[in-house]
Amino acid sequence: MIQSLILVGLGGSFGAAAREGLVLAIPNDGGVPWAILLANIVGALILGLLLSTLTRHASHDLSPAPPRRGAILPRRRSLQLLLGTGFCGGFTTYSTLAVGFVSLSGTASQGPSVAVAYGLGTVVLGGVATWLGMAWGSRS
Repeated sequence: MIQSLILVGLGGSFGAAAREGLVLAIPNDGGVPWAILLANIVGALILGLLLSTLTRHASHDLSPAPPRRGAILPRRRSLQLLLGTGFCGGFTTYSTLAVGFVSLSGTASQGPSVAVAYGLGTVVLGGVATWLGMAWGSRS
């Protein structure tokens, strides 16, 4: 269990740092938060790719059952925790998407139509990115 927490925490810290790097590189001028949109779509692509790749190479080590005390986590399970739950979980952000949606809704210059387009666009593009990642990862 401690190994799992360490992997998720380590991946999450790198994911959150990478997202912050995007936010600093693509500052929000009060309009659409492009950096968050990009982080969510790229994160969905990575997660789809990871899921498909790990599923393609699936074996007993992806089972949700925790390893016995003192056992070393299998490699695939470790990658799932480090990159999927950790990195992608820290890199993508639903809460900041929601805040961006509400902020855009209340902006007179942007209006609710931009907020709705941002929210729906993120969900649709994220779904497409996940599908593309899964298709990419399922290739031999």
